[in-house]
Amino acid sequence: MRIVLLGAPGSGKGTQAKKLTEDKRVPHISTGDMLRAAVAAGTRFGQRAKSIMEAGQLVPDDIMLGIISERLAEADVKDGFILDGFPRTRQQALDLEELLDGLEQPLDAAVLMDVDFDILMKRLTGRRTCSASGKLLNVYFSPQAEIDACLSAGGELIQREDDNEETIGNRLDVYRSQTEPVVEFYRKRGKLKTVDAEGDIDAVYQRLLAAL
Repeated sequence: MRIVLLGAPGSGKGTQAKKLTEDKRVPHISTGDMLRAAVAAGTRFGQRAKSIMEAGQLVPDDIMLGIISERLAEADVKDGFILDGFPRTRQQALDLEELLDGLEQPLDAAVLMDVDFDILMKRLTGRRTCSASGKLLNVYFSPQAEIDACLSAGGELIQREDDNEETIGNRLDVYRSQTEPVVEFYRKRGKLKTVDAEGDIDAVYQRLLAAL
Protein backbone atom coordinates (compact mmCIF):
# COMPACT_ATOMS: atom_id res chain seq x y z
CA MET A 1 0.00 0.00 0.00
CA ARG A 2 1.60 3.23 -1.21
CA ILE A 3 -0.54 6.28 -0.55
CA VAL A 4 -0.39 10.04 -0.18
CA LEU A 5 -2.61 11.64 2.48
CA LEU A 6 -4.14 14.97 1.50
CA GLY A 7 -6.24 17.35 3.55
CA ALA A 8 -6.36 20.75 5.17
CA PRO A 9 -4.87 21.50 8.61
CA GLY A 10 -7.18 19.95 11.20
CA SER A 11 -8.58 17.29 8.85
CA GLY A 12 -7.17 14.47 11.00
CA LYS A 13 -4.47 13.20 8.64
CA GLY A 14 -1.97 12.52 11.42
CA THR A 15 -4.48 10.73 13.63
CA GLN A 16 -5.69 8.47 10.84
CA ALA A 17 -2.16 7.83 9.54
CA LYS A 18 -1.14 6.60 12.99
CA LYS A 19 -4.07 4.14 13.09
CA LEU A 20 -3.30 2.95 9.56
CA THR A 21 0.39 2.47 10.40
CA GLU A 22 -0.43 0.35 13.46
CA ASP A 23 -3.02 -1.67 11.54
CA LYS A 24 -1.23 -2.25 8.23
CA ARG A 25 2.40 -2.16 9.46
CA VAL A 26 3.55 0.38 6.88
CA PRO A 27 5.51 3.48 7.90
CA HIS A 28 3.90 6.90 8.20
CA ILE A 29 6.33 9.24 6.47
CA SER A 30 5.71 12.80 7.61
CA THR A 31 7.87 15.22 5.63
CA GLY A 32 8.61 17.32 8.73
CA ASP A 33 9.81 14.28 10.69
CA MET A 34 11.71 12.99 7.67
CA LEU A 35 13.47 16.32 7.18
CA ARG A 36 14.54 16.49 10.83
CA ALA A 37 15.76 12.86 10.72
CA ALA A 38 17.82 13.48 7.56
CA VAL A 39 19.44 16.55 9.14
CA ALA A 40 20.16 14.65 12.38
CA ALA A 41 21.62 11.68 10.47
CA GLY A 42 23.78 13.95 8.33
CA THR A 43 22.68 12.40 5.04
CA ARG A 44 23.79 14.02 1.79
CA PHE A 45 20.50 15.85 1.32
CA GLY A 46 20.12 16.39 5.08
CA GLN A 47 23.39 18.33 5.16
CA ARG A 48 22.22 20.54 2.29
CA ALA A 49 18.87 21.11 4.02
CA LYS A 50 20.53 22.00 7.33
CA SER A 51 22.46 24.96 5.93
CA ILE A 52 19.34 26.27 4.19
CA MET A 53 17.20 25.91 7.33
CA GLU A 54 19.86 27.60 9.47
CA ALA A 55 19.71 30.55 7.06
CA GLY A 56 15.96 30.74 7.73
CA GLN A 57 14.96 29.75 4.20
CA LEU A 58 12.47 27.18 2.89
CA VAL A 59 13.94 23.86 1.78
CA PRO A 60 13.61 23.68 -2.02
CA ASP A 61 11.71 20.92 -3.81
CA ASP A 62 14.79 19.17 -5.23
CA ILE A 63 16.24 18.67 -1.75
CA MET A 64 12.90 17.46 -0.35
CA LEU A 65 12.66 14.95 -3.21
CA GLY A 66 16.21 13.82 -2.45
CA ILE A 67 15.30 13.30 1.21
CA ILE A 68 12.17 11.37 0.19
CA SER A 69 14.22 9.18 -2.17
CA GLU A 70 16.72 8.47 0.66
CA ARG A 71 13.84 7.53 2.96
CA LEU A 72 12.22 5.27 0.36
CA ALA A 73 15.50 3.37 -0.02
CA GLU A 74 15.18 2.10 3.58
CA ALA A 75 14.07 -1.47 4.24
CA ASP A 76 10.89 -0.70 6.19
CA VAL A 77 9.09 0.71 3.13
CA LYS A 78 9.28 -2.44 1.02
CA ASP A 79 5.60 -3.19 1.73
CA GLY A 80 4.44 0.38 1.30
CA PHE A 81 4.25 3.80 2.93
CA ILE A 82 1.90 6.59 3.93
CA LEU A 83 3.27 9.94 2.74
CA ASP A 84 1.98 12.96 4.67
CA GLY A 85 2.87 16.60 4.03
CA PHE A 86 4.13 16.19 0.47
CA PRO A 87 3.20 17.00 -2.26
CA ARG A 88 1.77 20.43 -1.44
CA THR A 89 1.77 21.84 -4.99
CA ARG A 90 1.00 20.48 -8.45
CA GLN A 91 4.68 20.71 -9.44
CA GLN A 92 5.67 18.68 -6.36
CA ALA A 93 3.05 16.08 -7.35
CA LEU A 94 4.58 15.83 -10.83
CA ASP A 95 8.10 15.53 -9.40
CA LEU A 96 6.98 12.88 -6.90
CA GLU A 97 5.27 10.89 -9.65
CA GLU A 98 8.49 10.90 -11.69
CA LEU A 99 10.56 9.87 -8.65
CA LEU A 100 8.23 7.00 -7.69
CA ASP A 101 7.98 5.74 -11.27
CA GLY A 102 11.79 5.71 -11.42
CA LEU A 103 11.87 3.66 -8.20
CA GLU A 104 9.14 1.37 -9.61
CA GLN A 105 7.00 2.27 -6.59
CA PRO A 106 4.05 4.15 -8.12
CA LEU A 107 1.29 5.40 -5.82
CA ASP A 108 -1.76 3.24 -5.32
CA ALA A 109 -3.92 6.18 -4.26
CA ALA A 110 -4.07 9.75 -3.01
CA VAL A 111 -6.55 9.97 -0.14
CA LEU A 112 -8.31 13.27 0.55
CA MET A 113 -9.50 13.69 4.14
CA ASP A 114 -12.51 15.88 3.38
CA VAL A 115 -13.86 18.20 6.08
CA ASP A 116 -16.12 21.25 5.78
CA PHE A 117 -14.09 24.43 6.31
CA ASP A 118 -16.45 25.67 9.06
CA ILE A 119 -15.72 22.47 10.99
CA LEU A 120 -11.99 22.91 10.43
CA MET A 121 -12.15 26.42 11.88
CA LYS A 122 -13.84 25.08 15.02
CA ARG A 123 -11.41 22.18 15.32
CA LEU A 124 -8.42 24.51 15.12
CA THR A 125 -9.59 27.68 16.88
CA GLY A 126 -11.34 25.65 19.60
CA ARG A 127 -8.20 23.78 20.69
CA ARG A 128 -7.26 24.29 24.34
CA THR A 129 -4.82 22.70 26.77
CA CYS A 130 -5.85 22.14 30.39
CA SER A 131 -3.15 23.82 32.51
CA ALA A 132 -3.77 21.34 35.35
CA SER A 133 -3.59 18.03 33.47
CA GLY A 134 -2.03 18.94 30.12
CA LYS A 135 -4.98 17.27 28.39
CA LEU A 136 -5.95 18.55 24.94
CA LEU A 137 -9.56 19.74 24.76
CA ASN A 138 -11.80 21.56 22.32
CA VAL A 139 -14.33 24.13 23.48
CA TYR A 140 -16.67 23.16 20.63
CA PHE A 141 -16.34 19.37 20.58
CA SER A 142 -15.06 18.07 23.95
CA PRO A 143 -17.70 16.71 26.36
CA GLN A 144 -18.70 19.38 28.87
CA ALA A 145 -17.79 16.97 31.68
CA GLU A 146 -14.13 16.96 30.55
CA ILE A 147 -14.01 20.75 30.42
CA ASP A 148 -15.67 20.98 33.85
CA ALA A 149 -13.18 18.46 35.27
CA CYS A 150 -10.29 20.67 34.15
CA LEU A 151 -11.82 23.81 35.64
CA SER A 152 -12.85 22.16 38.90
CA ALA A 153 -9.29 20.90 39.34
CA GLY A 154 -8.16 24.54 39.27
CA GLY A 155 -6.98 24.39 35.68
CA GLU A 156 -7.33 26.95 32.93
CA LEU A 157 -8.08 26.36 29.25
CA ILE A 158 -4.99 27.66 27.46
CA GLN A 159 -5.16 28.55 23.76
CA ARG A 160 -2.01 28.43 21.63
CA GLU A 161 -1.08 31.86 20.32
CA ASP A 162 -1.28 30.73 16.67
CA ASP A 163 -4.71 29.10 17.07
CA ASN A 164 -6.50 32.41 16.57
CA GLU A 165 -9.06 32.88 13.81
CA GLU A 166 -6.90 35.15 11.63
CA THR A 167 -3.89 32.83 11.62
CA ILE A 168 -6.00 29.73 11.04
CA GLY A 169 -7.92 31.49 8.28
CA ASN A 170 -4.62 32.33 6.56
CA ARG A 171 -3.43 28.72 6.82
CA LEU A 172 -6.66 27.47 5.26
CA ASP A 173 -6.43 30.07 2.49
CA VAL A 174 -2.89 28.87 1.68
CA TYR A 175 -4.19 25.30 1.58
CA ARG A 176 -6.98 26.29 -0.80
CA SER A 177 -4.69 28.11 -3.21
CA GLN A 178 -1.73 25.68 -3.19
CA THR A 179 -2.98 22.23 -2.35
CA GLU A 180 -6.40 21.99 -3.97
CA PRO A 181 -4.73 21.85 -7.43
CA VAL A 182 -2.94 18.72 -6.13
CA VAL A 183 -6.35 17.16 -5.44
CA GLU A 184 -7.34 17.88 -9.03
CA PHE A 185 -4.03 16.43 -10.27
CA TYR A 186 -4.74 13.07 -8.63
CA ARG A 187 -8.39 13.17 -9.66
CA LYS A 188 -7.34 13.41 -13.30
CA ARG A 189 -4.90 10.53 -12.76
CA GLY A 190 -7.78 8.39 -11.47
CA LYS A 191 -5.99 7.93 -8.13
CA LEU A 192 -8.06 10.14 -5.85
CA LYS A 193 -10.07 8.61 -3.00
CA THR A 194 -12.21 10.98 -0.95
CA VAL A 195 -13.05 10.17 2.67
CA ASP A 196 -15.65 12.01 4.76
CA ALA A 197 -13.40 12.96 7.70
CA GLU A 198 -16.08 14.49 9.93
CA GLY A 199 -17.28 12.79 13.11
CA ASP A 200 -15.95 10.05 15.37
CA ILE A 201 -12.30 9.02 14.82
CA ASP A 202 -13.10 5.30 14.60
CA ALA A 203 -15.99 5.90 12.18
CA VAL A 204 -13.69 8.00 9.96
CA TYR A 205 -11.09 5.22 10.07
CA GLN A 206 -13.63 2.66 8.89
CA ARG A 207 -14.52 4.96 5.97
CA LEU A 208 -10.79 5.29 5.20
CA LEU A 209 -10.34 1.50 5.13
CA ALA A 210 -13.39 1.15 2.89
CA ALA A 211 -11.95 3.73 0.46
CA LEU A 212 -8.64 1.89 0.30
